[in-house]
Amino acid sequence: MFGKKNHRKFQSGPRELVVEREPKSPVSEQFRTIRTNITYSNIDNPVKSVLFTSATPNAGKSTIAANVAIAYAQAGKRTLLLDGDLRRPTTHYTFEMQNVRGLSTAIINELPLNEVARESGIENLDIITSGPIPPNPSELLSSKKMNLFMKMVTDHYDMVIIDSPPVLAVTDSQVLSQLTDATILVTNVDDNNRDSILQAKELMEKADANIIGVVLNNKKMDNKKDSYYYYYGSE
Repeated sequence: MFGKKNHRKFQSGPRELVVEREPKSPVSEQFRTIRTNITYSNIDNPVKSVLFTSATPNAGKSTIAANVAIAYAQAGKRTLLLDGDLRRPTTHYTFEMQNVRGLSTAIINELPLNEVARESGIENLDIITSGPIPPNPSELLSSKKMNLFMKMVTDHYDMVIIDSPPVLAVTDSQVLSQLTDATILVTNVDDNNRDSILQAKELMEKADANIIGVVLNNKKMDNKKDSYYYYYGSE
């Protein structure tokens, strides 16, 4: 693991880092279910990198990605949460980190991993924030340097979780899906739009993304407190 250790507890808002705050809650169990489904999605070729995206904004994909990353870390896996959203990044806010250096600076300046990966304060979990927002995110993500960077992080970590922009907004997620083993679409039950999700699915499939499932976010189950996240099922 890299960076200076931070042992303080994060004071995140409701439904933020719930797997860290309330590991025994029903919500946390749902995230562990997602982890298990990812693990068994391909037995012969283990998944080491997963892209989380959505059709449209405000689906909660960043929160889902962060909590799934924590679930992997709690299982003893060396885990990296990578903010691949170079347009509206949020990971540095979630983990209360500075964003002076991150993915964009790592690619442009070819920085070594120990200069951009930082410990999250959660055992086994490292964070790479987006870095300064570049003028050309899609070109940066599709570069040979990005390809080499992804090979470096997947060699170093047991699992790499990537948060990416919405599919229907920009092409970044399609680009990133070609560098990851699997893709998961996140949708919010309050704003769920079948046509948008199908369109996002079609665009990702055109990029040869390996879509392994969908997470239906904010679905309350059995009136249990805080049952906001539900693994909807695999493709």
